[in-house]
Amino acid sequence: MIQKRPVNFYSEGYRIAADLFLPSDFETGQKRPGVVLCHGFTGVRQLMLEDYAQVFAEAGYVSLIFDYRGFGDSEGPKWRLIPLEQIDDIRNAITWLEAQPEVDPQKLGLWGTSFGGAHAPYVAAVDARVKAAVGQVGFEDGASFLLGVRGAAERAELIRQIEEDRRMRVLEGKGRTIDPFERGLQNQHSREFLSKALQSFPQMRCLLSWETWEKTLEYRPIELVDRIAPRGLMLIAARDDNICSLKGYEKLYEAAGQPKKLMVFPITHYEIYAGRWFKESADQAVQWFDLFLR
Repeated sequence: MIQKRPVNFYSEGYRIAADLFLPSDFETGQKRPGVVLCHGFTGVRQLMLEDYAQVFAEAGYVSLIFDYRGFGDSEGPKWRLIPLEQIDDIRNAITWLEAQPEVDPQKLGLWGTSFGGAHAPYVAAVDARVKAAVGQVGFEDGASFLLGVRGAAERAELIRQIEEDRRMRVLEGKGRTIDPFERGLQNQHSREFLSKALQSFPQMRCLLSWETWEKTLEYRPIELVDRIAPRGLMLIAARDDNICSLKGYEKLYEAAGQPKKLMVFPITHYEIYAGRWFKESADQAVQWFDLFLR
C-alpha cells in the first residue's frame, strides 16, 4: 500500500504544507528517484495532484505535492500569486525532497500541469538538479496565457488596468484585487471546471491582485527552455485547448533542445484530468521519467 505522509518545509521563511508519497514496495534503507509535482492556477494540492502522485508512487517514485505560499494550507501573504515566487517554492520543494533519506538526490524529476505546465520547464531550465521534466497543458509565455483568450479591445483594457494599478501601488501603497473566477478567466470551460472544484474545495476561492496579471505578462519560460538540454523535456498538449493553446507548447517544444518529446491528445484543457486521458497522461509521464531517472 502506498504510504502518504503529511510534511512541511520552508520557502523563503514561509511554512509550506505538503504530502509525501512512498511506493508500496518501499523498504527502509532504499533510495528511490523523486518527483516534485507542481499545481496550476490557484490550485490546492488535494485537487488532482494527489491522483498523479499516487500513480507516480505506484511506479516507484517518491512523490511530493505541496501548496504554493499563500494558498491552501501554506503560510505566506494570502492569495499572492507571483510566478517567479512560485518558482522559488518549487525549487525549495526540490531542496527538501533531495534531503530526504528515501530519495536519491541524483535522480530528481519535475512534473507540472496548466500554470504548473509552464513552471516545470522554467524550473528545469534554471535548476540542473532536475534530470527530467514533464509539463502538460501549459503555455510558453504569460502574455499568450492572458491575452490569447481576449479580443483587441479586451487586451487594451487589461493592460490599461494593469498600468493603473501599478501607479496605485506605488503612489498609494496598495493596489486592487480581482476575483479570478468571476472576471479574471475569460473562458467558459474554466468557469465550469472551477465552479465544480469550489464545491469540493471551497478554500480555492480567492481574490488576486492586479500585480498577478502584471507579473504573469512578464513571465516567459520560452526564453529559457533551451537550457534544459541535454536533460529530458516532455510536453503533453491538448489539441482543442482554448485556455493554454497547442500553439504555445509547439513554440516551447521548437525552442527546446534534445532530448524532447511533444504529445498531443485530441481533447480540451480539463479533459486530461479524468478517465482515459488522466491514465494516458500519467502513464506517459512515468515512461519519460523511467528513461532518465532509472
